[in-house]
Amino acid sequence: MIQVAFELPEEVLSAMRKDPESFTWELRLAAAVKWYEMELVSQSRAAEIAGLSRREFIDALGRFQVCVFQYSVEEIAEEVERE
Repeated sequence: MIQVAFELPEEVLSAMRKDPESFTWELRLAAAVKWYEMELVSQSRAAEIAGLSRREFIDALGRFQVCVFQYSVEEIAEEVERE
């Protein structure tokens, strides 16, 4: 496993009222959700990045108000028309 380290001002953790471990977990989750939303990673890979099961990641998508499906309305309409 690769470990990535970066520096943040202590005020960031204080402002968010998080300890380093909680902040790190939330940062991983936020990154995974955003990358999934941008269609850079699959749902399974995003769950892995976040350190969650796929089911837990799907629940997190709901909390972040991100659609579980990576299809646009136009793509869905096209698919329906084909059938």
